[in-house]
Amino acid sequence: MAQNAFSGGVDPGGLWNKNDIRVLICYILSSVNAPLSKEDLCEILQGKALANYFEGEDALAALEALGHVESTPEGYRIAATGREIAQSLDTQLPLSVRDKALEAAVRLLAEARARREHRVEIAECPGGFQVACHISGGGGVDLMSVDLYVPDRLQAQLVEKNFYEGPEEIYRLLLAALTGDRAYAEEFFKG
Repeated sequence: MAQNAFSGGVDPGGLWNKNDIRVLICYILSSVNAPLSKEDLCEILQGKALANYFEGEDALAALEALGHVESTPEGYRIAATGREIAQSLDTQLPLSVRDKALEAAVRLLAEARARREHRVEIAECPGGFQVACHISGGGGVDLMSVDLYVPDRLQAQLVEKNFYEGPEEIYRLLLAALTGDRAYAEEFFKG
């Protein structure tokens, strides 16, 4: 298809056609089958350099105006007509674009789930910051809680970010270390 969208911020192989960007948004929402905020969709498109920011915003607005996506308090949801678009036209999108978009969306949803279920508290203390990471077992019970000292706010935020990317893996790794299961710990670092 001819290029009719701005290409600033789009990597080679990304989308430079307005209709393709609309199809991609429908594909993402249909595939994850969960509401995503405008910011989440922008993060997916921009984080993987799949589409220009302004074109993504325009595509989402056009899809909403046409009734293919619906805005809810939880975020944008795919409508029946948007799902039909995704199912019938998704193969016109390059496989690499679909894979990158879906990978980013799933990661985003997993991080959102981790933030709902687990928590990190950052407190300034003399000479640095105390970072408390809590892994929830449900019902208000912590399966594990770890406090770390870091010398600056930037490192505290990095610990928080990395914790939310894989709290279950952190729990399994620490449990393996504390129970002496060296085989699991070695396997963890190989993968």
